[in-house]
Amino acid sequence: MNERSSFVARLALAFTAWTERWVPDAFIFALLATVIVFTAGVTLTTSTLTQVVDAWGRGFWELIPFTMQMALVIITGYVLASSGPLKRLIRMMAGWAATPRGAVVLVTFFSLASAWINWGFSLIFSAMLAREVARRVPDVDYRALAAASFLGQGSIWAQGLSSSAALLMSTPGALQPAVRDIVAQGGLIPGGLISFRHTIFLWQSFVSVAVESVVVLTVMYFATPARGQGRTARDLGIDLTEPPEPPAGTADRGSTPGTWLEHQPWLSWFVVLLGGTYLVRYFMAAPQPLNAINLNNLIFAFLLLGFLLHRTPARLMRAVMEATPAVWGVILQFPFYAGLAAIITATSLNQQLAGAFVRISTPTTFAPLVAIYSAVLGLFVPSGGSKWVIEAPYVLQAAHTLKVHLGWVVASYDLGEALANLVQPFWMLPILSLFKLRARDIMGYTFVVFLVLTPVVILLVTLLGLTLHYPL
Repeated sequence: MNERSSFVARLALAFTAWTERWVPDAFIFALLATVIVFTAGVTLTTSTLTQVVDAWGRGFWELIPFTMQMALVIITGYVLASSGPLKRLIRMMAGWAATPRGAVVLVTFFSLASAWINWGFSLIFSAMLAREVARRVPDVDYRALAAASFLGQGSIWAQGLSSSAALLMSTPGALQPAVRDIVAQGGLIPGGLISFRHTIFLWQSFVSVAVESVVVLTVMYFATPARGQGRTARDLGIDLTEPPEPPAGTADRGSTPGTWLEHQPWLSWFVVLLGGTYLVRYFMAAPQPLNAINLNNLIFAFLLLGFLLHRTPARLMRAVMEATPAVWGVILQFPFYAGLAAIITATSLNQQLAGAFVRISTPTTFAPLVAIYSAVLGLFVPSGGSKWVIEAPYVLQAAHTLKVHLGWVVASYDLGEALANLVQPFWMLPILSLFKLRARDIMGYTFVVFLVLTPVVILLVTLLGLTLHYPL
C-alpha cells in the first residue's frame, strides 16, 4: 500500500498545475514594468513625454558593466560546479540520499548552503546534485528535486557573499554618483558606502539565514510527494544518462604546438599565482578587509578557483562555452531595468515614492514595508542588483528621513527580494535546460515555500530591526 502524500504535497501539486497554464516568460514581466514606469513618469510627474523618452534611452545602456558582472557570476559558478573535483564531490553527496523525502531535503540543504557562498555557483551545483540524486533515487518526484535545487536563490542568497545590493553598496563606482550623494547625506556616511559589516555580517542577518533555512527545509520535507504519487524523471520522459567522458589523457595530446599549449596546466597555474598574489596584497593593504570585499573581487576569486580546478586552459574554455547559454536572459533584460532606473531618477518619481514611504511608515514598520515592496517589484524586475539600482534612491532617502539603520534597510530589501524569485521564473532559466523542464513544472513547489516564508520574513525584519539604530 502506497504512503499517502501530505496536505502540503497535494497543495504543491495543485499549484504546479495552475502555473503550467498561467505563468508567462520572465521577459514579459520586464516589458510590463517598462510600460508601467513609463506611464507613471509621464502622468505622475512634471516631466514631458519627450523628457521621459530621453531618460529611458540614455539610461538603457548605463548598466552594461553590471550586466557583464552578473553574467560572469553565472559563468564562474558553472565553471566551478562542472570541474572534475566538484563532480566527484557531487557523486559522493548524492549517495547520501535513500528516500524521496531524504533526497529532496538533501538537495534543499546544499542549495541553501551554497547560495550563501555564491548564488551563481549554487544554481549550477545544486542542479547537478539534483540530477545525480534522481539517478540514485529514481522514484523521487523529479519536479520537487528541481525546485529544491533553486530554493537557495529563493531565500537566503541575498544575505550571503554574493548579495548584489550589499556588494553594490560596498563597491566604489558601482552606483550612480547621485545615489551615493543620497546615502552620504552630507558626509554622515563617508563616500556613501555601506560595508558588509553593516549588512550581511550583522548578527541579525545570520539569525535570519538560520531561521529561513529551517523553515524552507521543513516545508520541502512535507511538500515532497510520497513514493509512487509524484512524477519521476522516467514518467516525464527525461533521460538522465550521462554522456560518456573521453578517455583519460586523450584531451591533453595536442596535434599542433597551438593545441599542445591549450592543454598545459602551467599556464593556468601562472594565472592563479598572479591573481592570488594580487588578491592577498589587496586585502592586506585594506584597513578593514571585510570592507574591501566587492563584486569584482568575488568574481575574480571564483575565476581563479575555476582555473585551479579545471587545470588546463582547454578545460576552462570548454566550461565557459557550456555556461554561456545560461546568461542570455541577463543580457536581454538588464538594459530594460537600466531604463526603468533612469526614468525613476531623472523624473521626480523617486522623490514621490520616497515621500509615499515616509507617509505610510514609522521607524518600526519601514523595514517590513521595504521587504514587501521589494518582493512585489521583484515580480517585474527579477534581479537583486538592477532592482536595487531602481529602489536605492528613494528607499535610502526615506530611511534617512525616518532615521532607520541603513544597513538593515539593505538587508530587509534582500530578504524581500529573494521571495520574488519563488514566484518569478527568470532565475530558474539557467538551470531548467539542465533538468529539461519548464519553469511552470516546478513553480508549484516554490509557491508553497513562498506562502510559508513570506510571513516569516516580515516578522524577522520587524523584530530584528528593533535591535539596530540609525545610521549604521
